[in-house]
Amino acid sequence: MKTMIAACLCLASATAWSQEASSCPTLPANAGLQWEQRVDTSFIACKAVTAEGRQVLNVMLTSRDPKIRLERRLREEESTFSGEEIHWYRLDLAGQETSPAMASRRITVVEFDNDRYAQVLISADSPEELGTLISLAQQLDVRATSAQLSAGN
Repeated sequence: MKTMIAACLCLASATAWSQEASSCPTLPANAGLQWEQRVDTSFIACKAVTAEGRQVLNVMLTSRDPKIRLERRLREEESTFSGEEIHWYRLDLAGQETSPAMASRRITVVEFDNDRYAQVLISADSPEELGTLISLAQQLDVRATSAQLSAGN
């Protein structure tokens, strides 16, 4: 639980974010979103924001296991992310998984080869936007980006 909260807070942090040349995966041209990124030696964090500045999709790539426990009882949609089969999970922040504010939020963790991980968080405002963002996440390919972590960049 504490690890999940820490991961979400880390992804939501507004410090040291940039919009320079992106290490983030390419967003579809029609997505209407822009990446903000933070790059460190051990992680690449990407926040997709709307024109109004609302964060709707967060992707953190890391070479360390995030050790986030995703409980089966919170499992929702089956999907793919960067070619890997995944399940999306409802968030459980301090037992609020059934609150209306959490209904359209999802999280997943994907393990790739060579100890590379992606933590993905969707913060949708509605079930319709959730579906759109899950479809968008299916289109993202982070394999080349996460390889930068393996190479020590």
